[in-house]
Amino acid sequence: MNGTLYLVDVYSLVFQVYHAIPPMTGPSGQPTNAVFGFTRDLKYLIEQKRPTHLVCAMDSSGPGVRNEISADYKANRKETPPDLVPQFPVIREVMRAFGVPMIECPGWEADDVIATLARRAAEAGYDVRIVTNDKDARQLIGPHVQLYNVREDALMDEAALMAKWGVRPDQVVDFQSLVGDAVDNVRGVPLVGPKKAQALLEKFGTLDEVLAHADEAPGKKLAENLKTYADVARKSRELVRLNTELPLECELETTCIREPDREALVELFRSCGFRTFLKEIEDRVPAAQQPARPARRWDVVDSPEKFATFLTELRKQKRFAFDLETTSIDAMRADIVGWAFSWEAGHGSYLPVQCPPGQACVAAAAVLDALRPLLEDPDIEKVNQNIKYDMLVLRRVGVRVRGIGLDPMIGDYLLDAGARSHGLDAIAQKYLGHKPIPIGDLIGKGKQQKQMFEVDVDRAAEYAAEDADIALRLADRIGEELKREGLWDLYWDLERPLIPVLTDMEFTGIKVDVDELRRQSAELSVRIDERMAEIHELAGEEFNIGSPVQLRVVLFEKLKLPVLKRTKTGPSTDADVLERLAMMHPLPAKIIEHRQLTKLKGTYLDALPLLVNPETGRIHSSFSQVVAATGRLSSSDPNLQNIPIRTEEGRRVRKAFVPGEPGWKLVCADYSQIELRMLAHFSRDPELMTAFEQGADIHTAVAADIFTVPLDQVDSQKRRVAKAVNFGVIYGQSPFGLAQALGIPQEQAATFIDEYFAKYATVASYLEEILRDCDDTGYVRTILGRRRQITGIRNVTGIQRNMSERTAINTVFQGSAADLIKKAMIAVHARLAREKHPGRMLLQIHDELVFESPANAVPGLIALVRDEMEHAMDLAVPLVVDVSVGDDWLEKTPA
Repeated sequence: MNGTLYLVDVYSLVFQVYHAIPPMTGPSGQPTNAVFGFTRDLKYLIEQKRPTHLVCAMDSSGPGVRNEISADYKANRKETPPDLVPQFPVIREVMRAFGVPMIECPGWEADDVIATLARRAAEAGYDVRIVTNDKDARQLIGPHVQLYNVREDALMDEAALMAKWGVRPDQVVDFQSLVGDAVDNVRGVPLVGPKKAQALLEKFGTLDEVLAHADEAPGKKLAENLKTYADVARKSRELVRLNTELPLECELETTCIREPDREALVELFRSCGFRTFLKEIEDRVPAAQQPARPARRWDVVDSPEKFATFLTELRKQKRFAFDLETTSIDAMRADIVGWAFSWEAGHGSYLPVQCPPGQACVAAAAVLDALRPLLEDPDIEKVNQNIKYDMLVLRRVGVRVRGIGLDPMIGDYLLDAGARSHGLDAIAQKYLGHKPIPIGDLIGKGKQQKQMFEVDVDRAAEYAAEDADIALRLADRIGEELKREGLWDLYWDLERPLIPVLTDMEFTGIKVDVDELRRQSAELSVRIDERMAEIHELAGEEFNIGSPVQLRVVLFEKLKLPVLKRTKTGPSTDADVLERLAMMHPLPAKIIEHRQLTKLKGTYLDALPLLVNPETGRIHSSFSQVVAATGRLSSSDPNLQNIPIRTEEGRRVRKAFVPGEPGWKLVCADYSQIELRMLAHFSRDPELMTAFEQGADIHTAVAADIFTVPLDQVDSQKRRVAKAVNFGVIYGQSPFGLAQALGIPQEQAATFIDEYFAKYATVASYLEEILRDCDDTGYVRTILGRRRQITGIRNVTGIQRNMSERTAINTVFQGSAADLIKKAMIAVHARLAREKHPGRMLLQIHDELVFESPANAVPGLIALVRDEMEHAMDLAVPLVVDVSVGDDWLEKTPA
C-alpha cells in the first residue's frame, strides 16, 4: 500500500462551515467564519487523520460541460452570500501556506477532479478518503475508496451505502438519475423517490433495464412516467456521472504531506485574528529557532541601603516605567507584592515588599511613603502597560498617580483597533520580536498555583523587571508610530486623560441592593418552574430542557418540526432557529422564554451579589478602552452594559442599583439619538438637519416622509418602521435584515429603504463616500480621527451590503458617538473636581452616564452635566441630553 490520500471538496467544506459557524470578523472587520472553519477542518485532517497525501479539489469558474448538456443545470442554486465571497481568496492562501495542492480543471467541477484522482490513486494502491457531503461522490465508493464526513467523523463504505440507499456503488448514478437532485436541478423521474428507485434497481439492475421494462413497474402512473421521462432520466445520468478521465497535470507523488510555511501561517492567523491557531503554531517552533532574549540587567532592591541608592537615582528621572506585582488580578482586592521600575532600556529594578520566608524584603510602608511624591508628581511622566490597573491598586493605599504618559496597550489599540489582543505578550512580539517570560513559569497552574509572594525573589525580579523594561521600550516604539500615523493627539488629548476618569469611576463603584436581587431571583425561580411545566406539557413528556440532544429529539423527531440548520453535532437549536420554529409551534417560544429567564437569573440575579466587594459594599465593574474596535468602552466583571432592557424582567434588575449614601439620588444623563445626530452632522442632509434643529422627533419625521403622510397621522407602527430604518441605515442593514427585524416581507423592507434614500439623498451619497474612502485608504475614521482598518469593500453604491461594508458604516457613527461621550466624561469629571461638587460619576453605558449625588446637590449636578455634555463638541446639529433622577436605576423621573 502506498499510503492514504485524502481528497477535499473545498466548496462543499467551505459552505458547511460558513453556515454552521456564526459570523466572525478579523482585525480589519473582514468576515472570517468560513476561513476559520476551513482552517480548523484542514488542521484536523492533517494532524488527527494523518494522511500521507492530501489534495484540495476546486470547482472551475464559469459555465461547465454540464451546462452544455442542460442549460438550467444548477439554476436553482442561490447566489453566494456576500460575506463568503471575500473569504475564498484567504482560504486559497491557507491552502498554500499548508502546502496543500489545489487542483481544478477548466469546465469541470471539483467532483470530477476528485473522481479522476480517486481512480488513479486506487489503481496505484492508495487508500482514498473523499471529504465531502456531495451525494454524487457516492458513485466513487469502492474497496479502496470511502467517503469521510468530517462533521460526524464517520466513513461511508459499500456496506454503509447499501444501508443508506440500498444500492451498490455502480448503481448510484442510475439511482440519482431516477430520483433527481433538486440542489443541482437534476430533474429525475416524477413519482420516483429513493425507495421506488431502490426497488426498481434491485429488480432490474440498471437504468437502461428499468426503462426497458417500464411496463413491469408497479402502478400504472409510475410505468407511464418511466416511458414519458425516459430521455430526462438518461440526460440526468449524463449530468450525474462523474468524469474519471480528466487530463490533470497532477502526479500523486507530489501530493504528499509537507511542512507548512510557518511564516505565512503566522501572518495569515494574525491578519484574521485567530489567536488560538497562532499560539499553536508559535508553540511548535523549535527552541533553537526562537529569537534569543536580549541581554538584560536587573537589580533586586531588598535592603534599606539598596533602597536609598535606588531612590536617589529614581528622583533624577523625569520619565520612568513602573509595574506592580500583586496578590490578585482584581485591582480592588489586590495587595502589593513588589514594585518594578525601568528608566533605561535593558535595565530594571525590583523592590520586593512581600516574599517567601527567609528571603530579604524592603518595608512596604517605607517604600510607599518614599515613592508617593514621585508617583503623584504631574511633572514626572509614568508609563506602564494597562496603567489603570496599577492606579487602582495604588488608590487603595491612598496614592493618586499623576503625570500619566503612554500606555502601550492603548497606543497599540489606536494603531490596530481590530487586533485580537493588545496584551503585553502580543505587542512585545509584534513591535520588539520578543516573547516575555510567561507568568505560568513563575506561579504554575491549577491546584498547585502559587501566589506571587511565594515565588523566589530573584525569579520574581527577573519577571517583573522585564515587564517594566518592555513597557518602557514599547512606549518609545508605539509613541513614534502614533505620531507617524497622526494618532498621537487622539491618545494624548482623549484616551490618556480618560484613564484617571475611569480609575475614579471604577474605584467608586456602585451600590447594589442584594436583598432586592434575592427577591427577584426567588420570583424568577417560580416563573422558570412554571415555564418548565408548560414545556413538558406541550412536549407530552419530561426531558432535560438544557440538553441539546434531548431537545432535538422532542423538536425534530417527536414534533416533526423542520431542521433549519445543522451543527457538527446535529440539528441546531440556537435562538435563531427557535425563533423561526416558534411561528410553527408554541413549544419553541416557551423554550426561548425559559432560556432568557434562566440566563437572567444566573448571569445577574445570582451572580451580582457574589461580586459585591466586602470592603466597600459596592460592585466595581471594569471599563476597558481597548476591547471594542469602534472606540466604545466595554464593561466587565460584571458587564453592566449588557443588562437586558427589552424585557420587563431584564429592566427590573436595574432596580437593585441604588445610591451608596442615605439621602442621595441617582442621576442619569443620556445623549438623545446621538448616532443619528452624527449622521446629520457628517452628511449635512438638509432634511435631517432641519428636523433636529426644530427639535422634532426624528423617527416621527422620517415616518412622515417615507409614508408620505402628515406628522399627525404617524401612528406607533409607522414610527416603529421609521426607527428601524433610521438605525438600519447606520448599521448598514440590508432589506433582508430589516425585514427580519420588523417581521415584514423583504420587498416591503426594500421599499422602505428606497423611500428613505429618495427623501434623504445626501445620506446615501455620504454613505457611498465612507465606503469609497475606505476602499481607497483601507480605513474608516471617526469624528476625532480614530481609525479602523476594514478590508473587503465590494460595492460602494446600492443597499445590499456585506459585513465589511456594514462594519465600515457603523464604525463611523458608533465610533464618533464614543469619541463624544469620552470627551464629555473628561469634561464633567474635571468640572466636578474644579467646583468641588459632591456628585460622583459611577457608570458609562454607551451614550448614558450614571451619577450619584446628595439630594440637595442634584439640581447643580444636572445643570453641570447637561452643560458639559451638550457642549462637548460643536456639531452641525444641536446636542440634546435627557436627564432623569431616582432612588434606583430603574424608577427615575425626567428632570
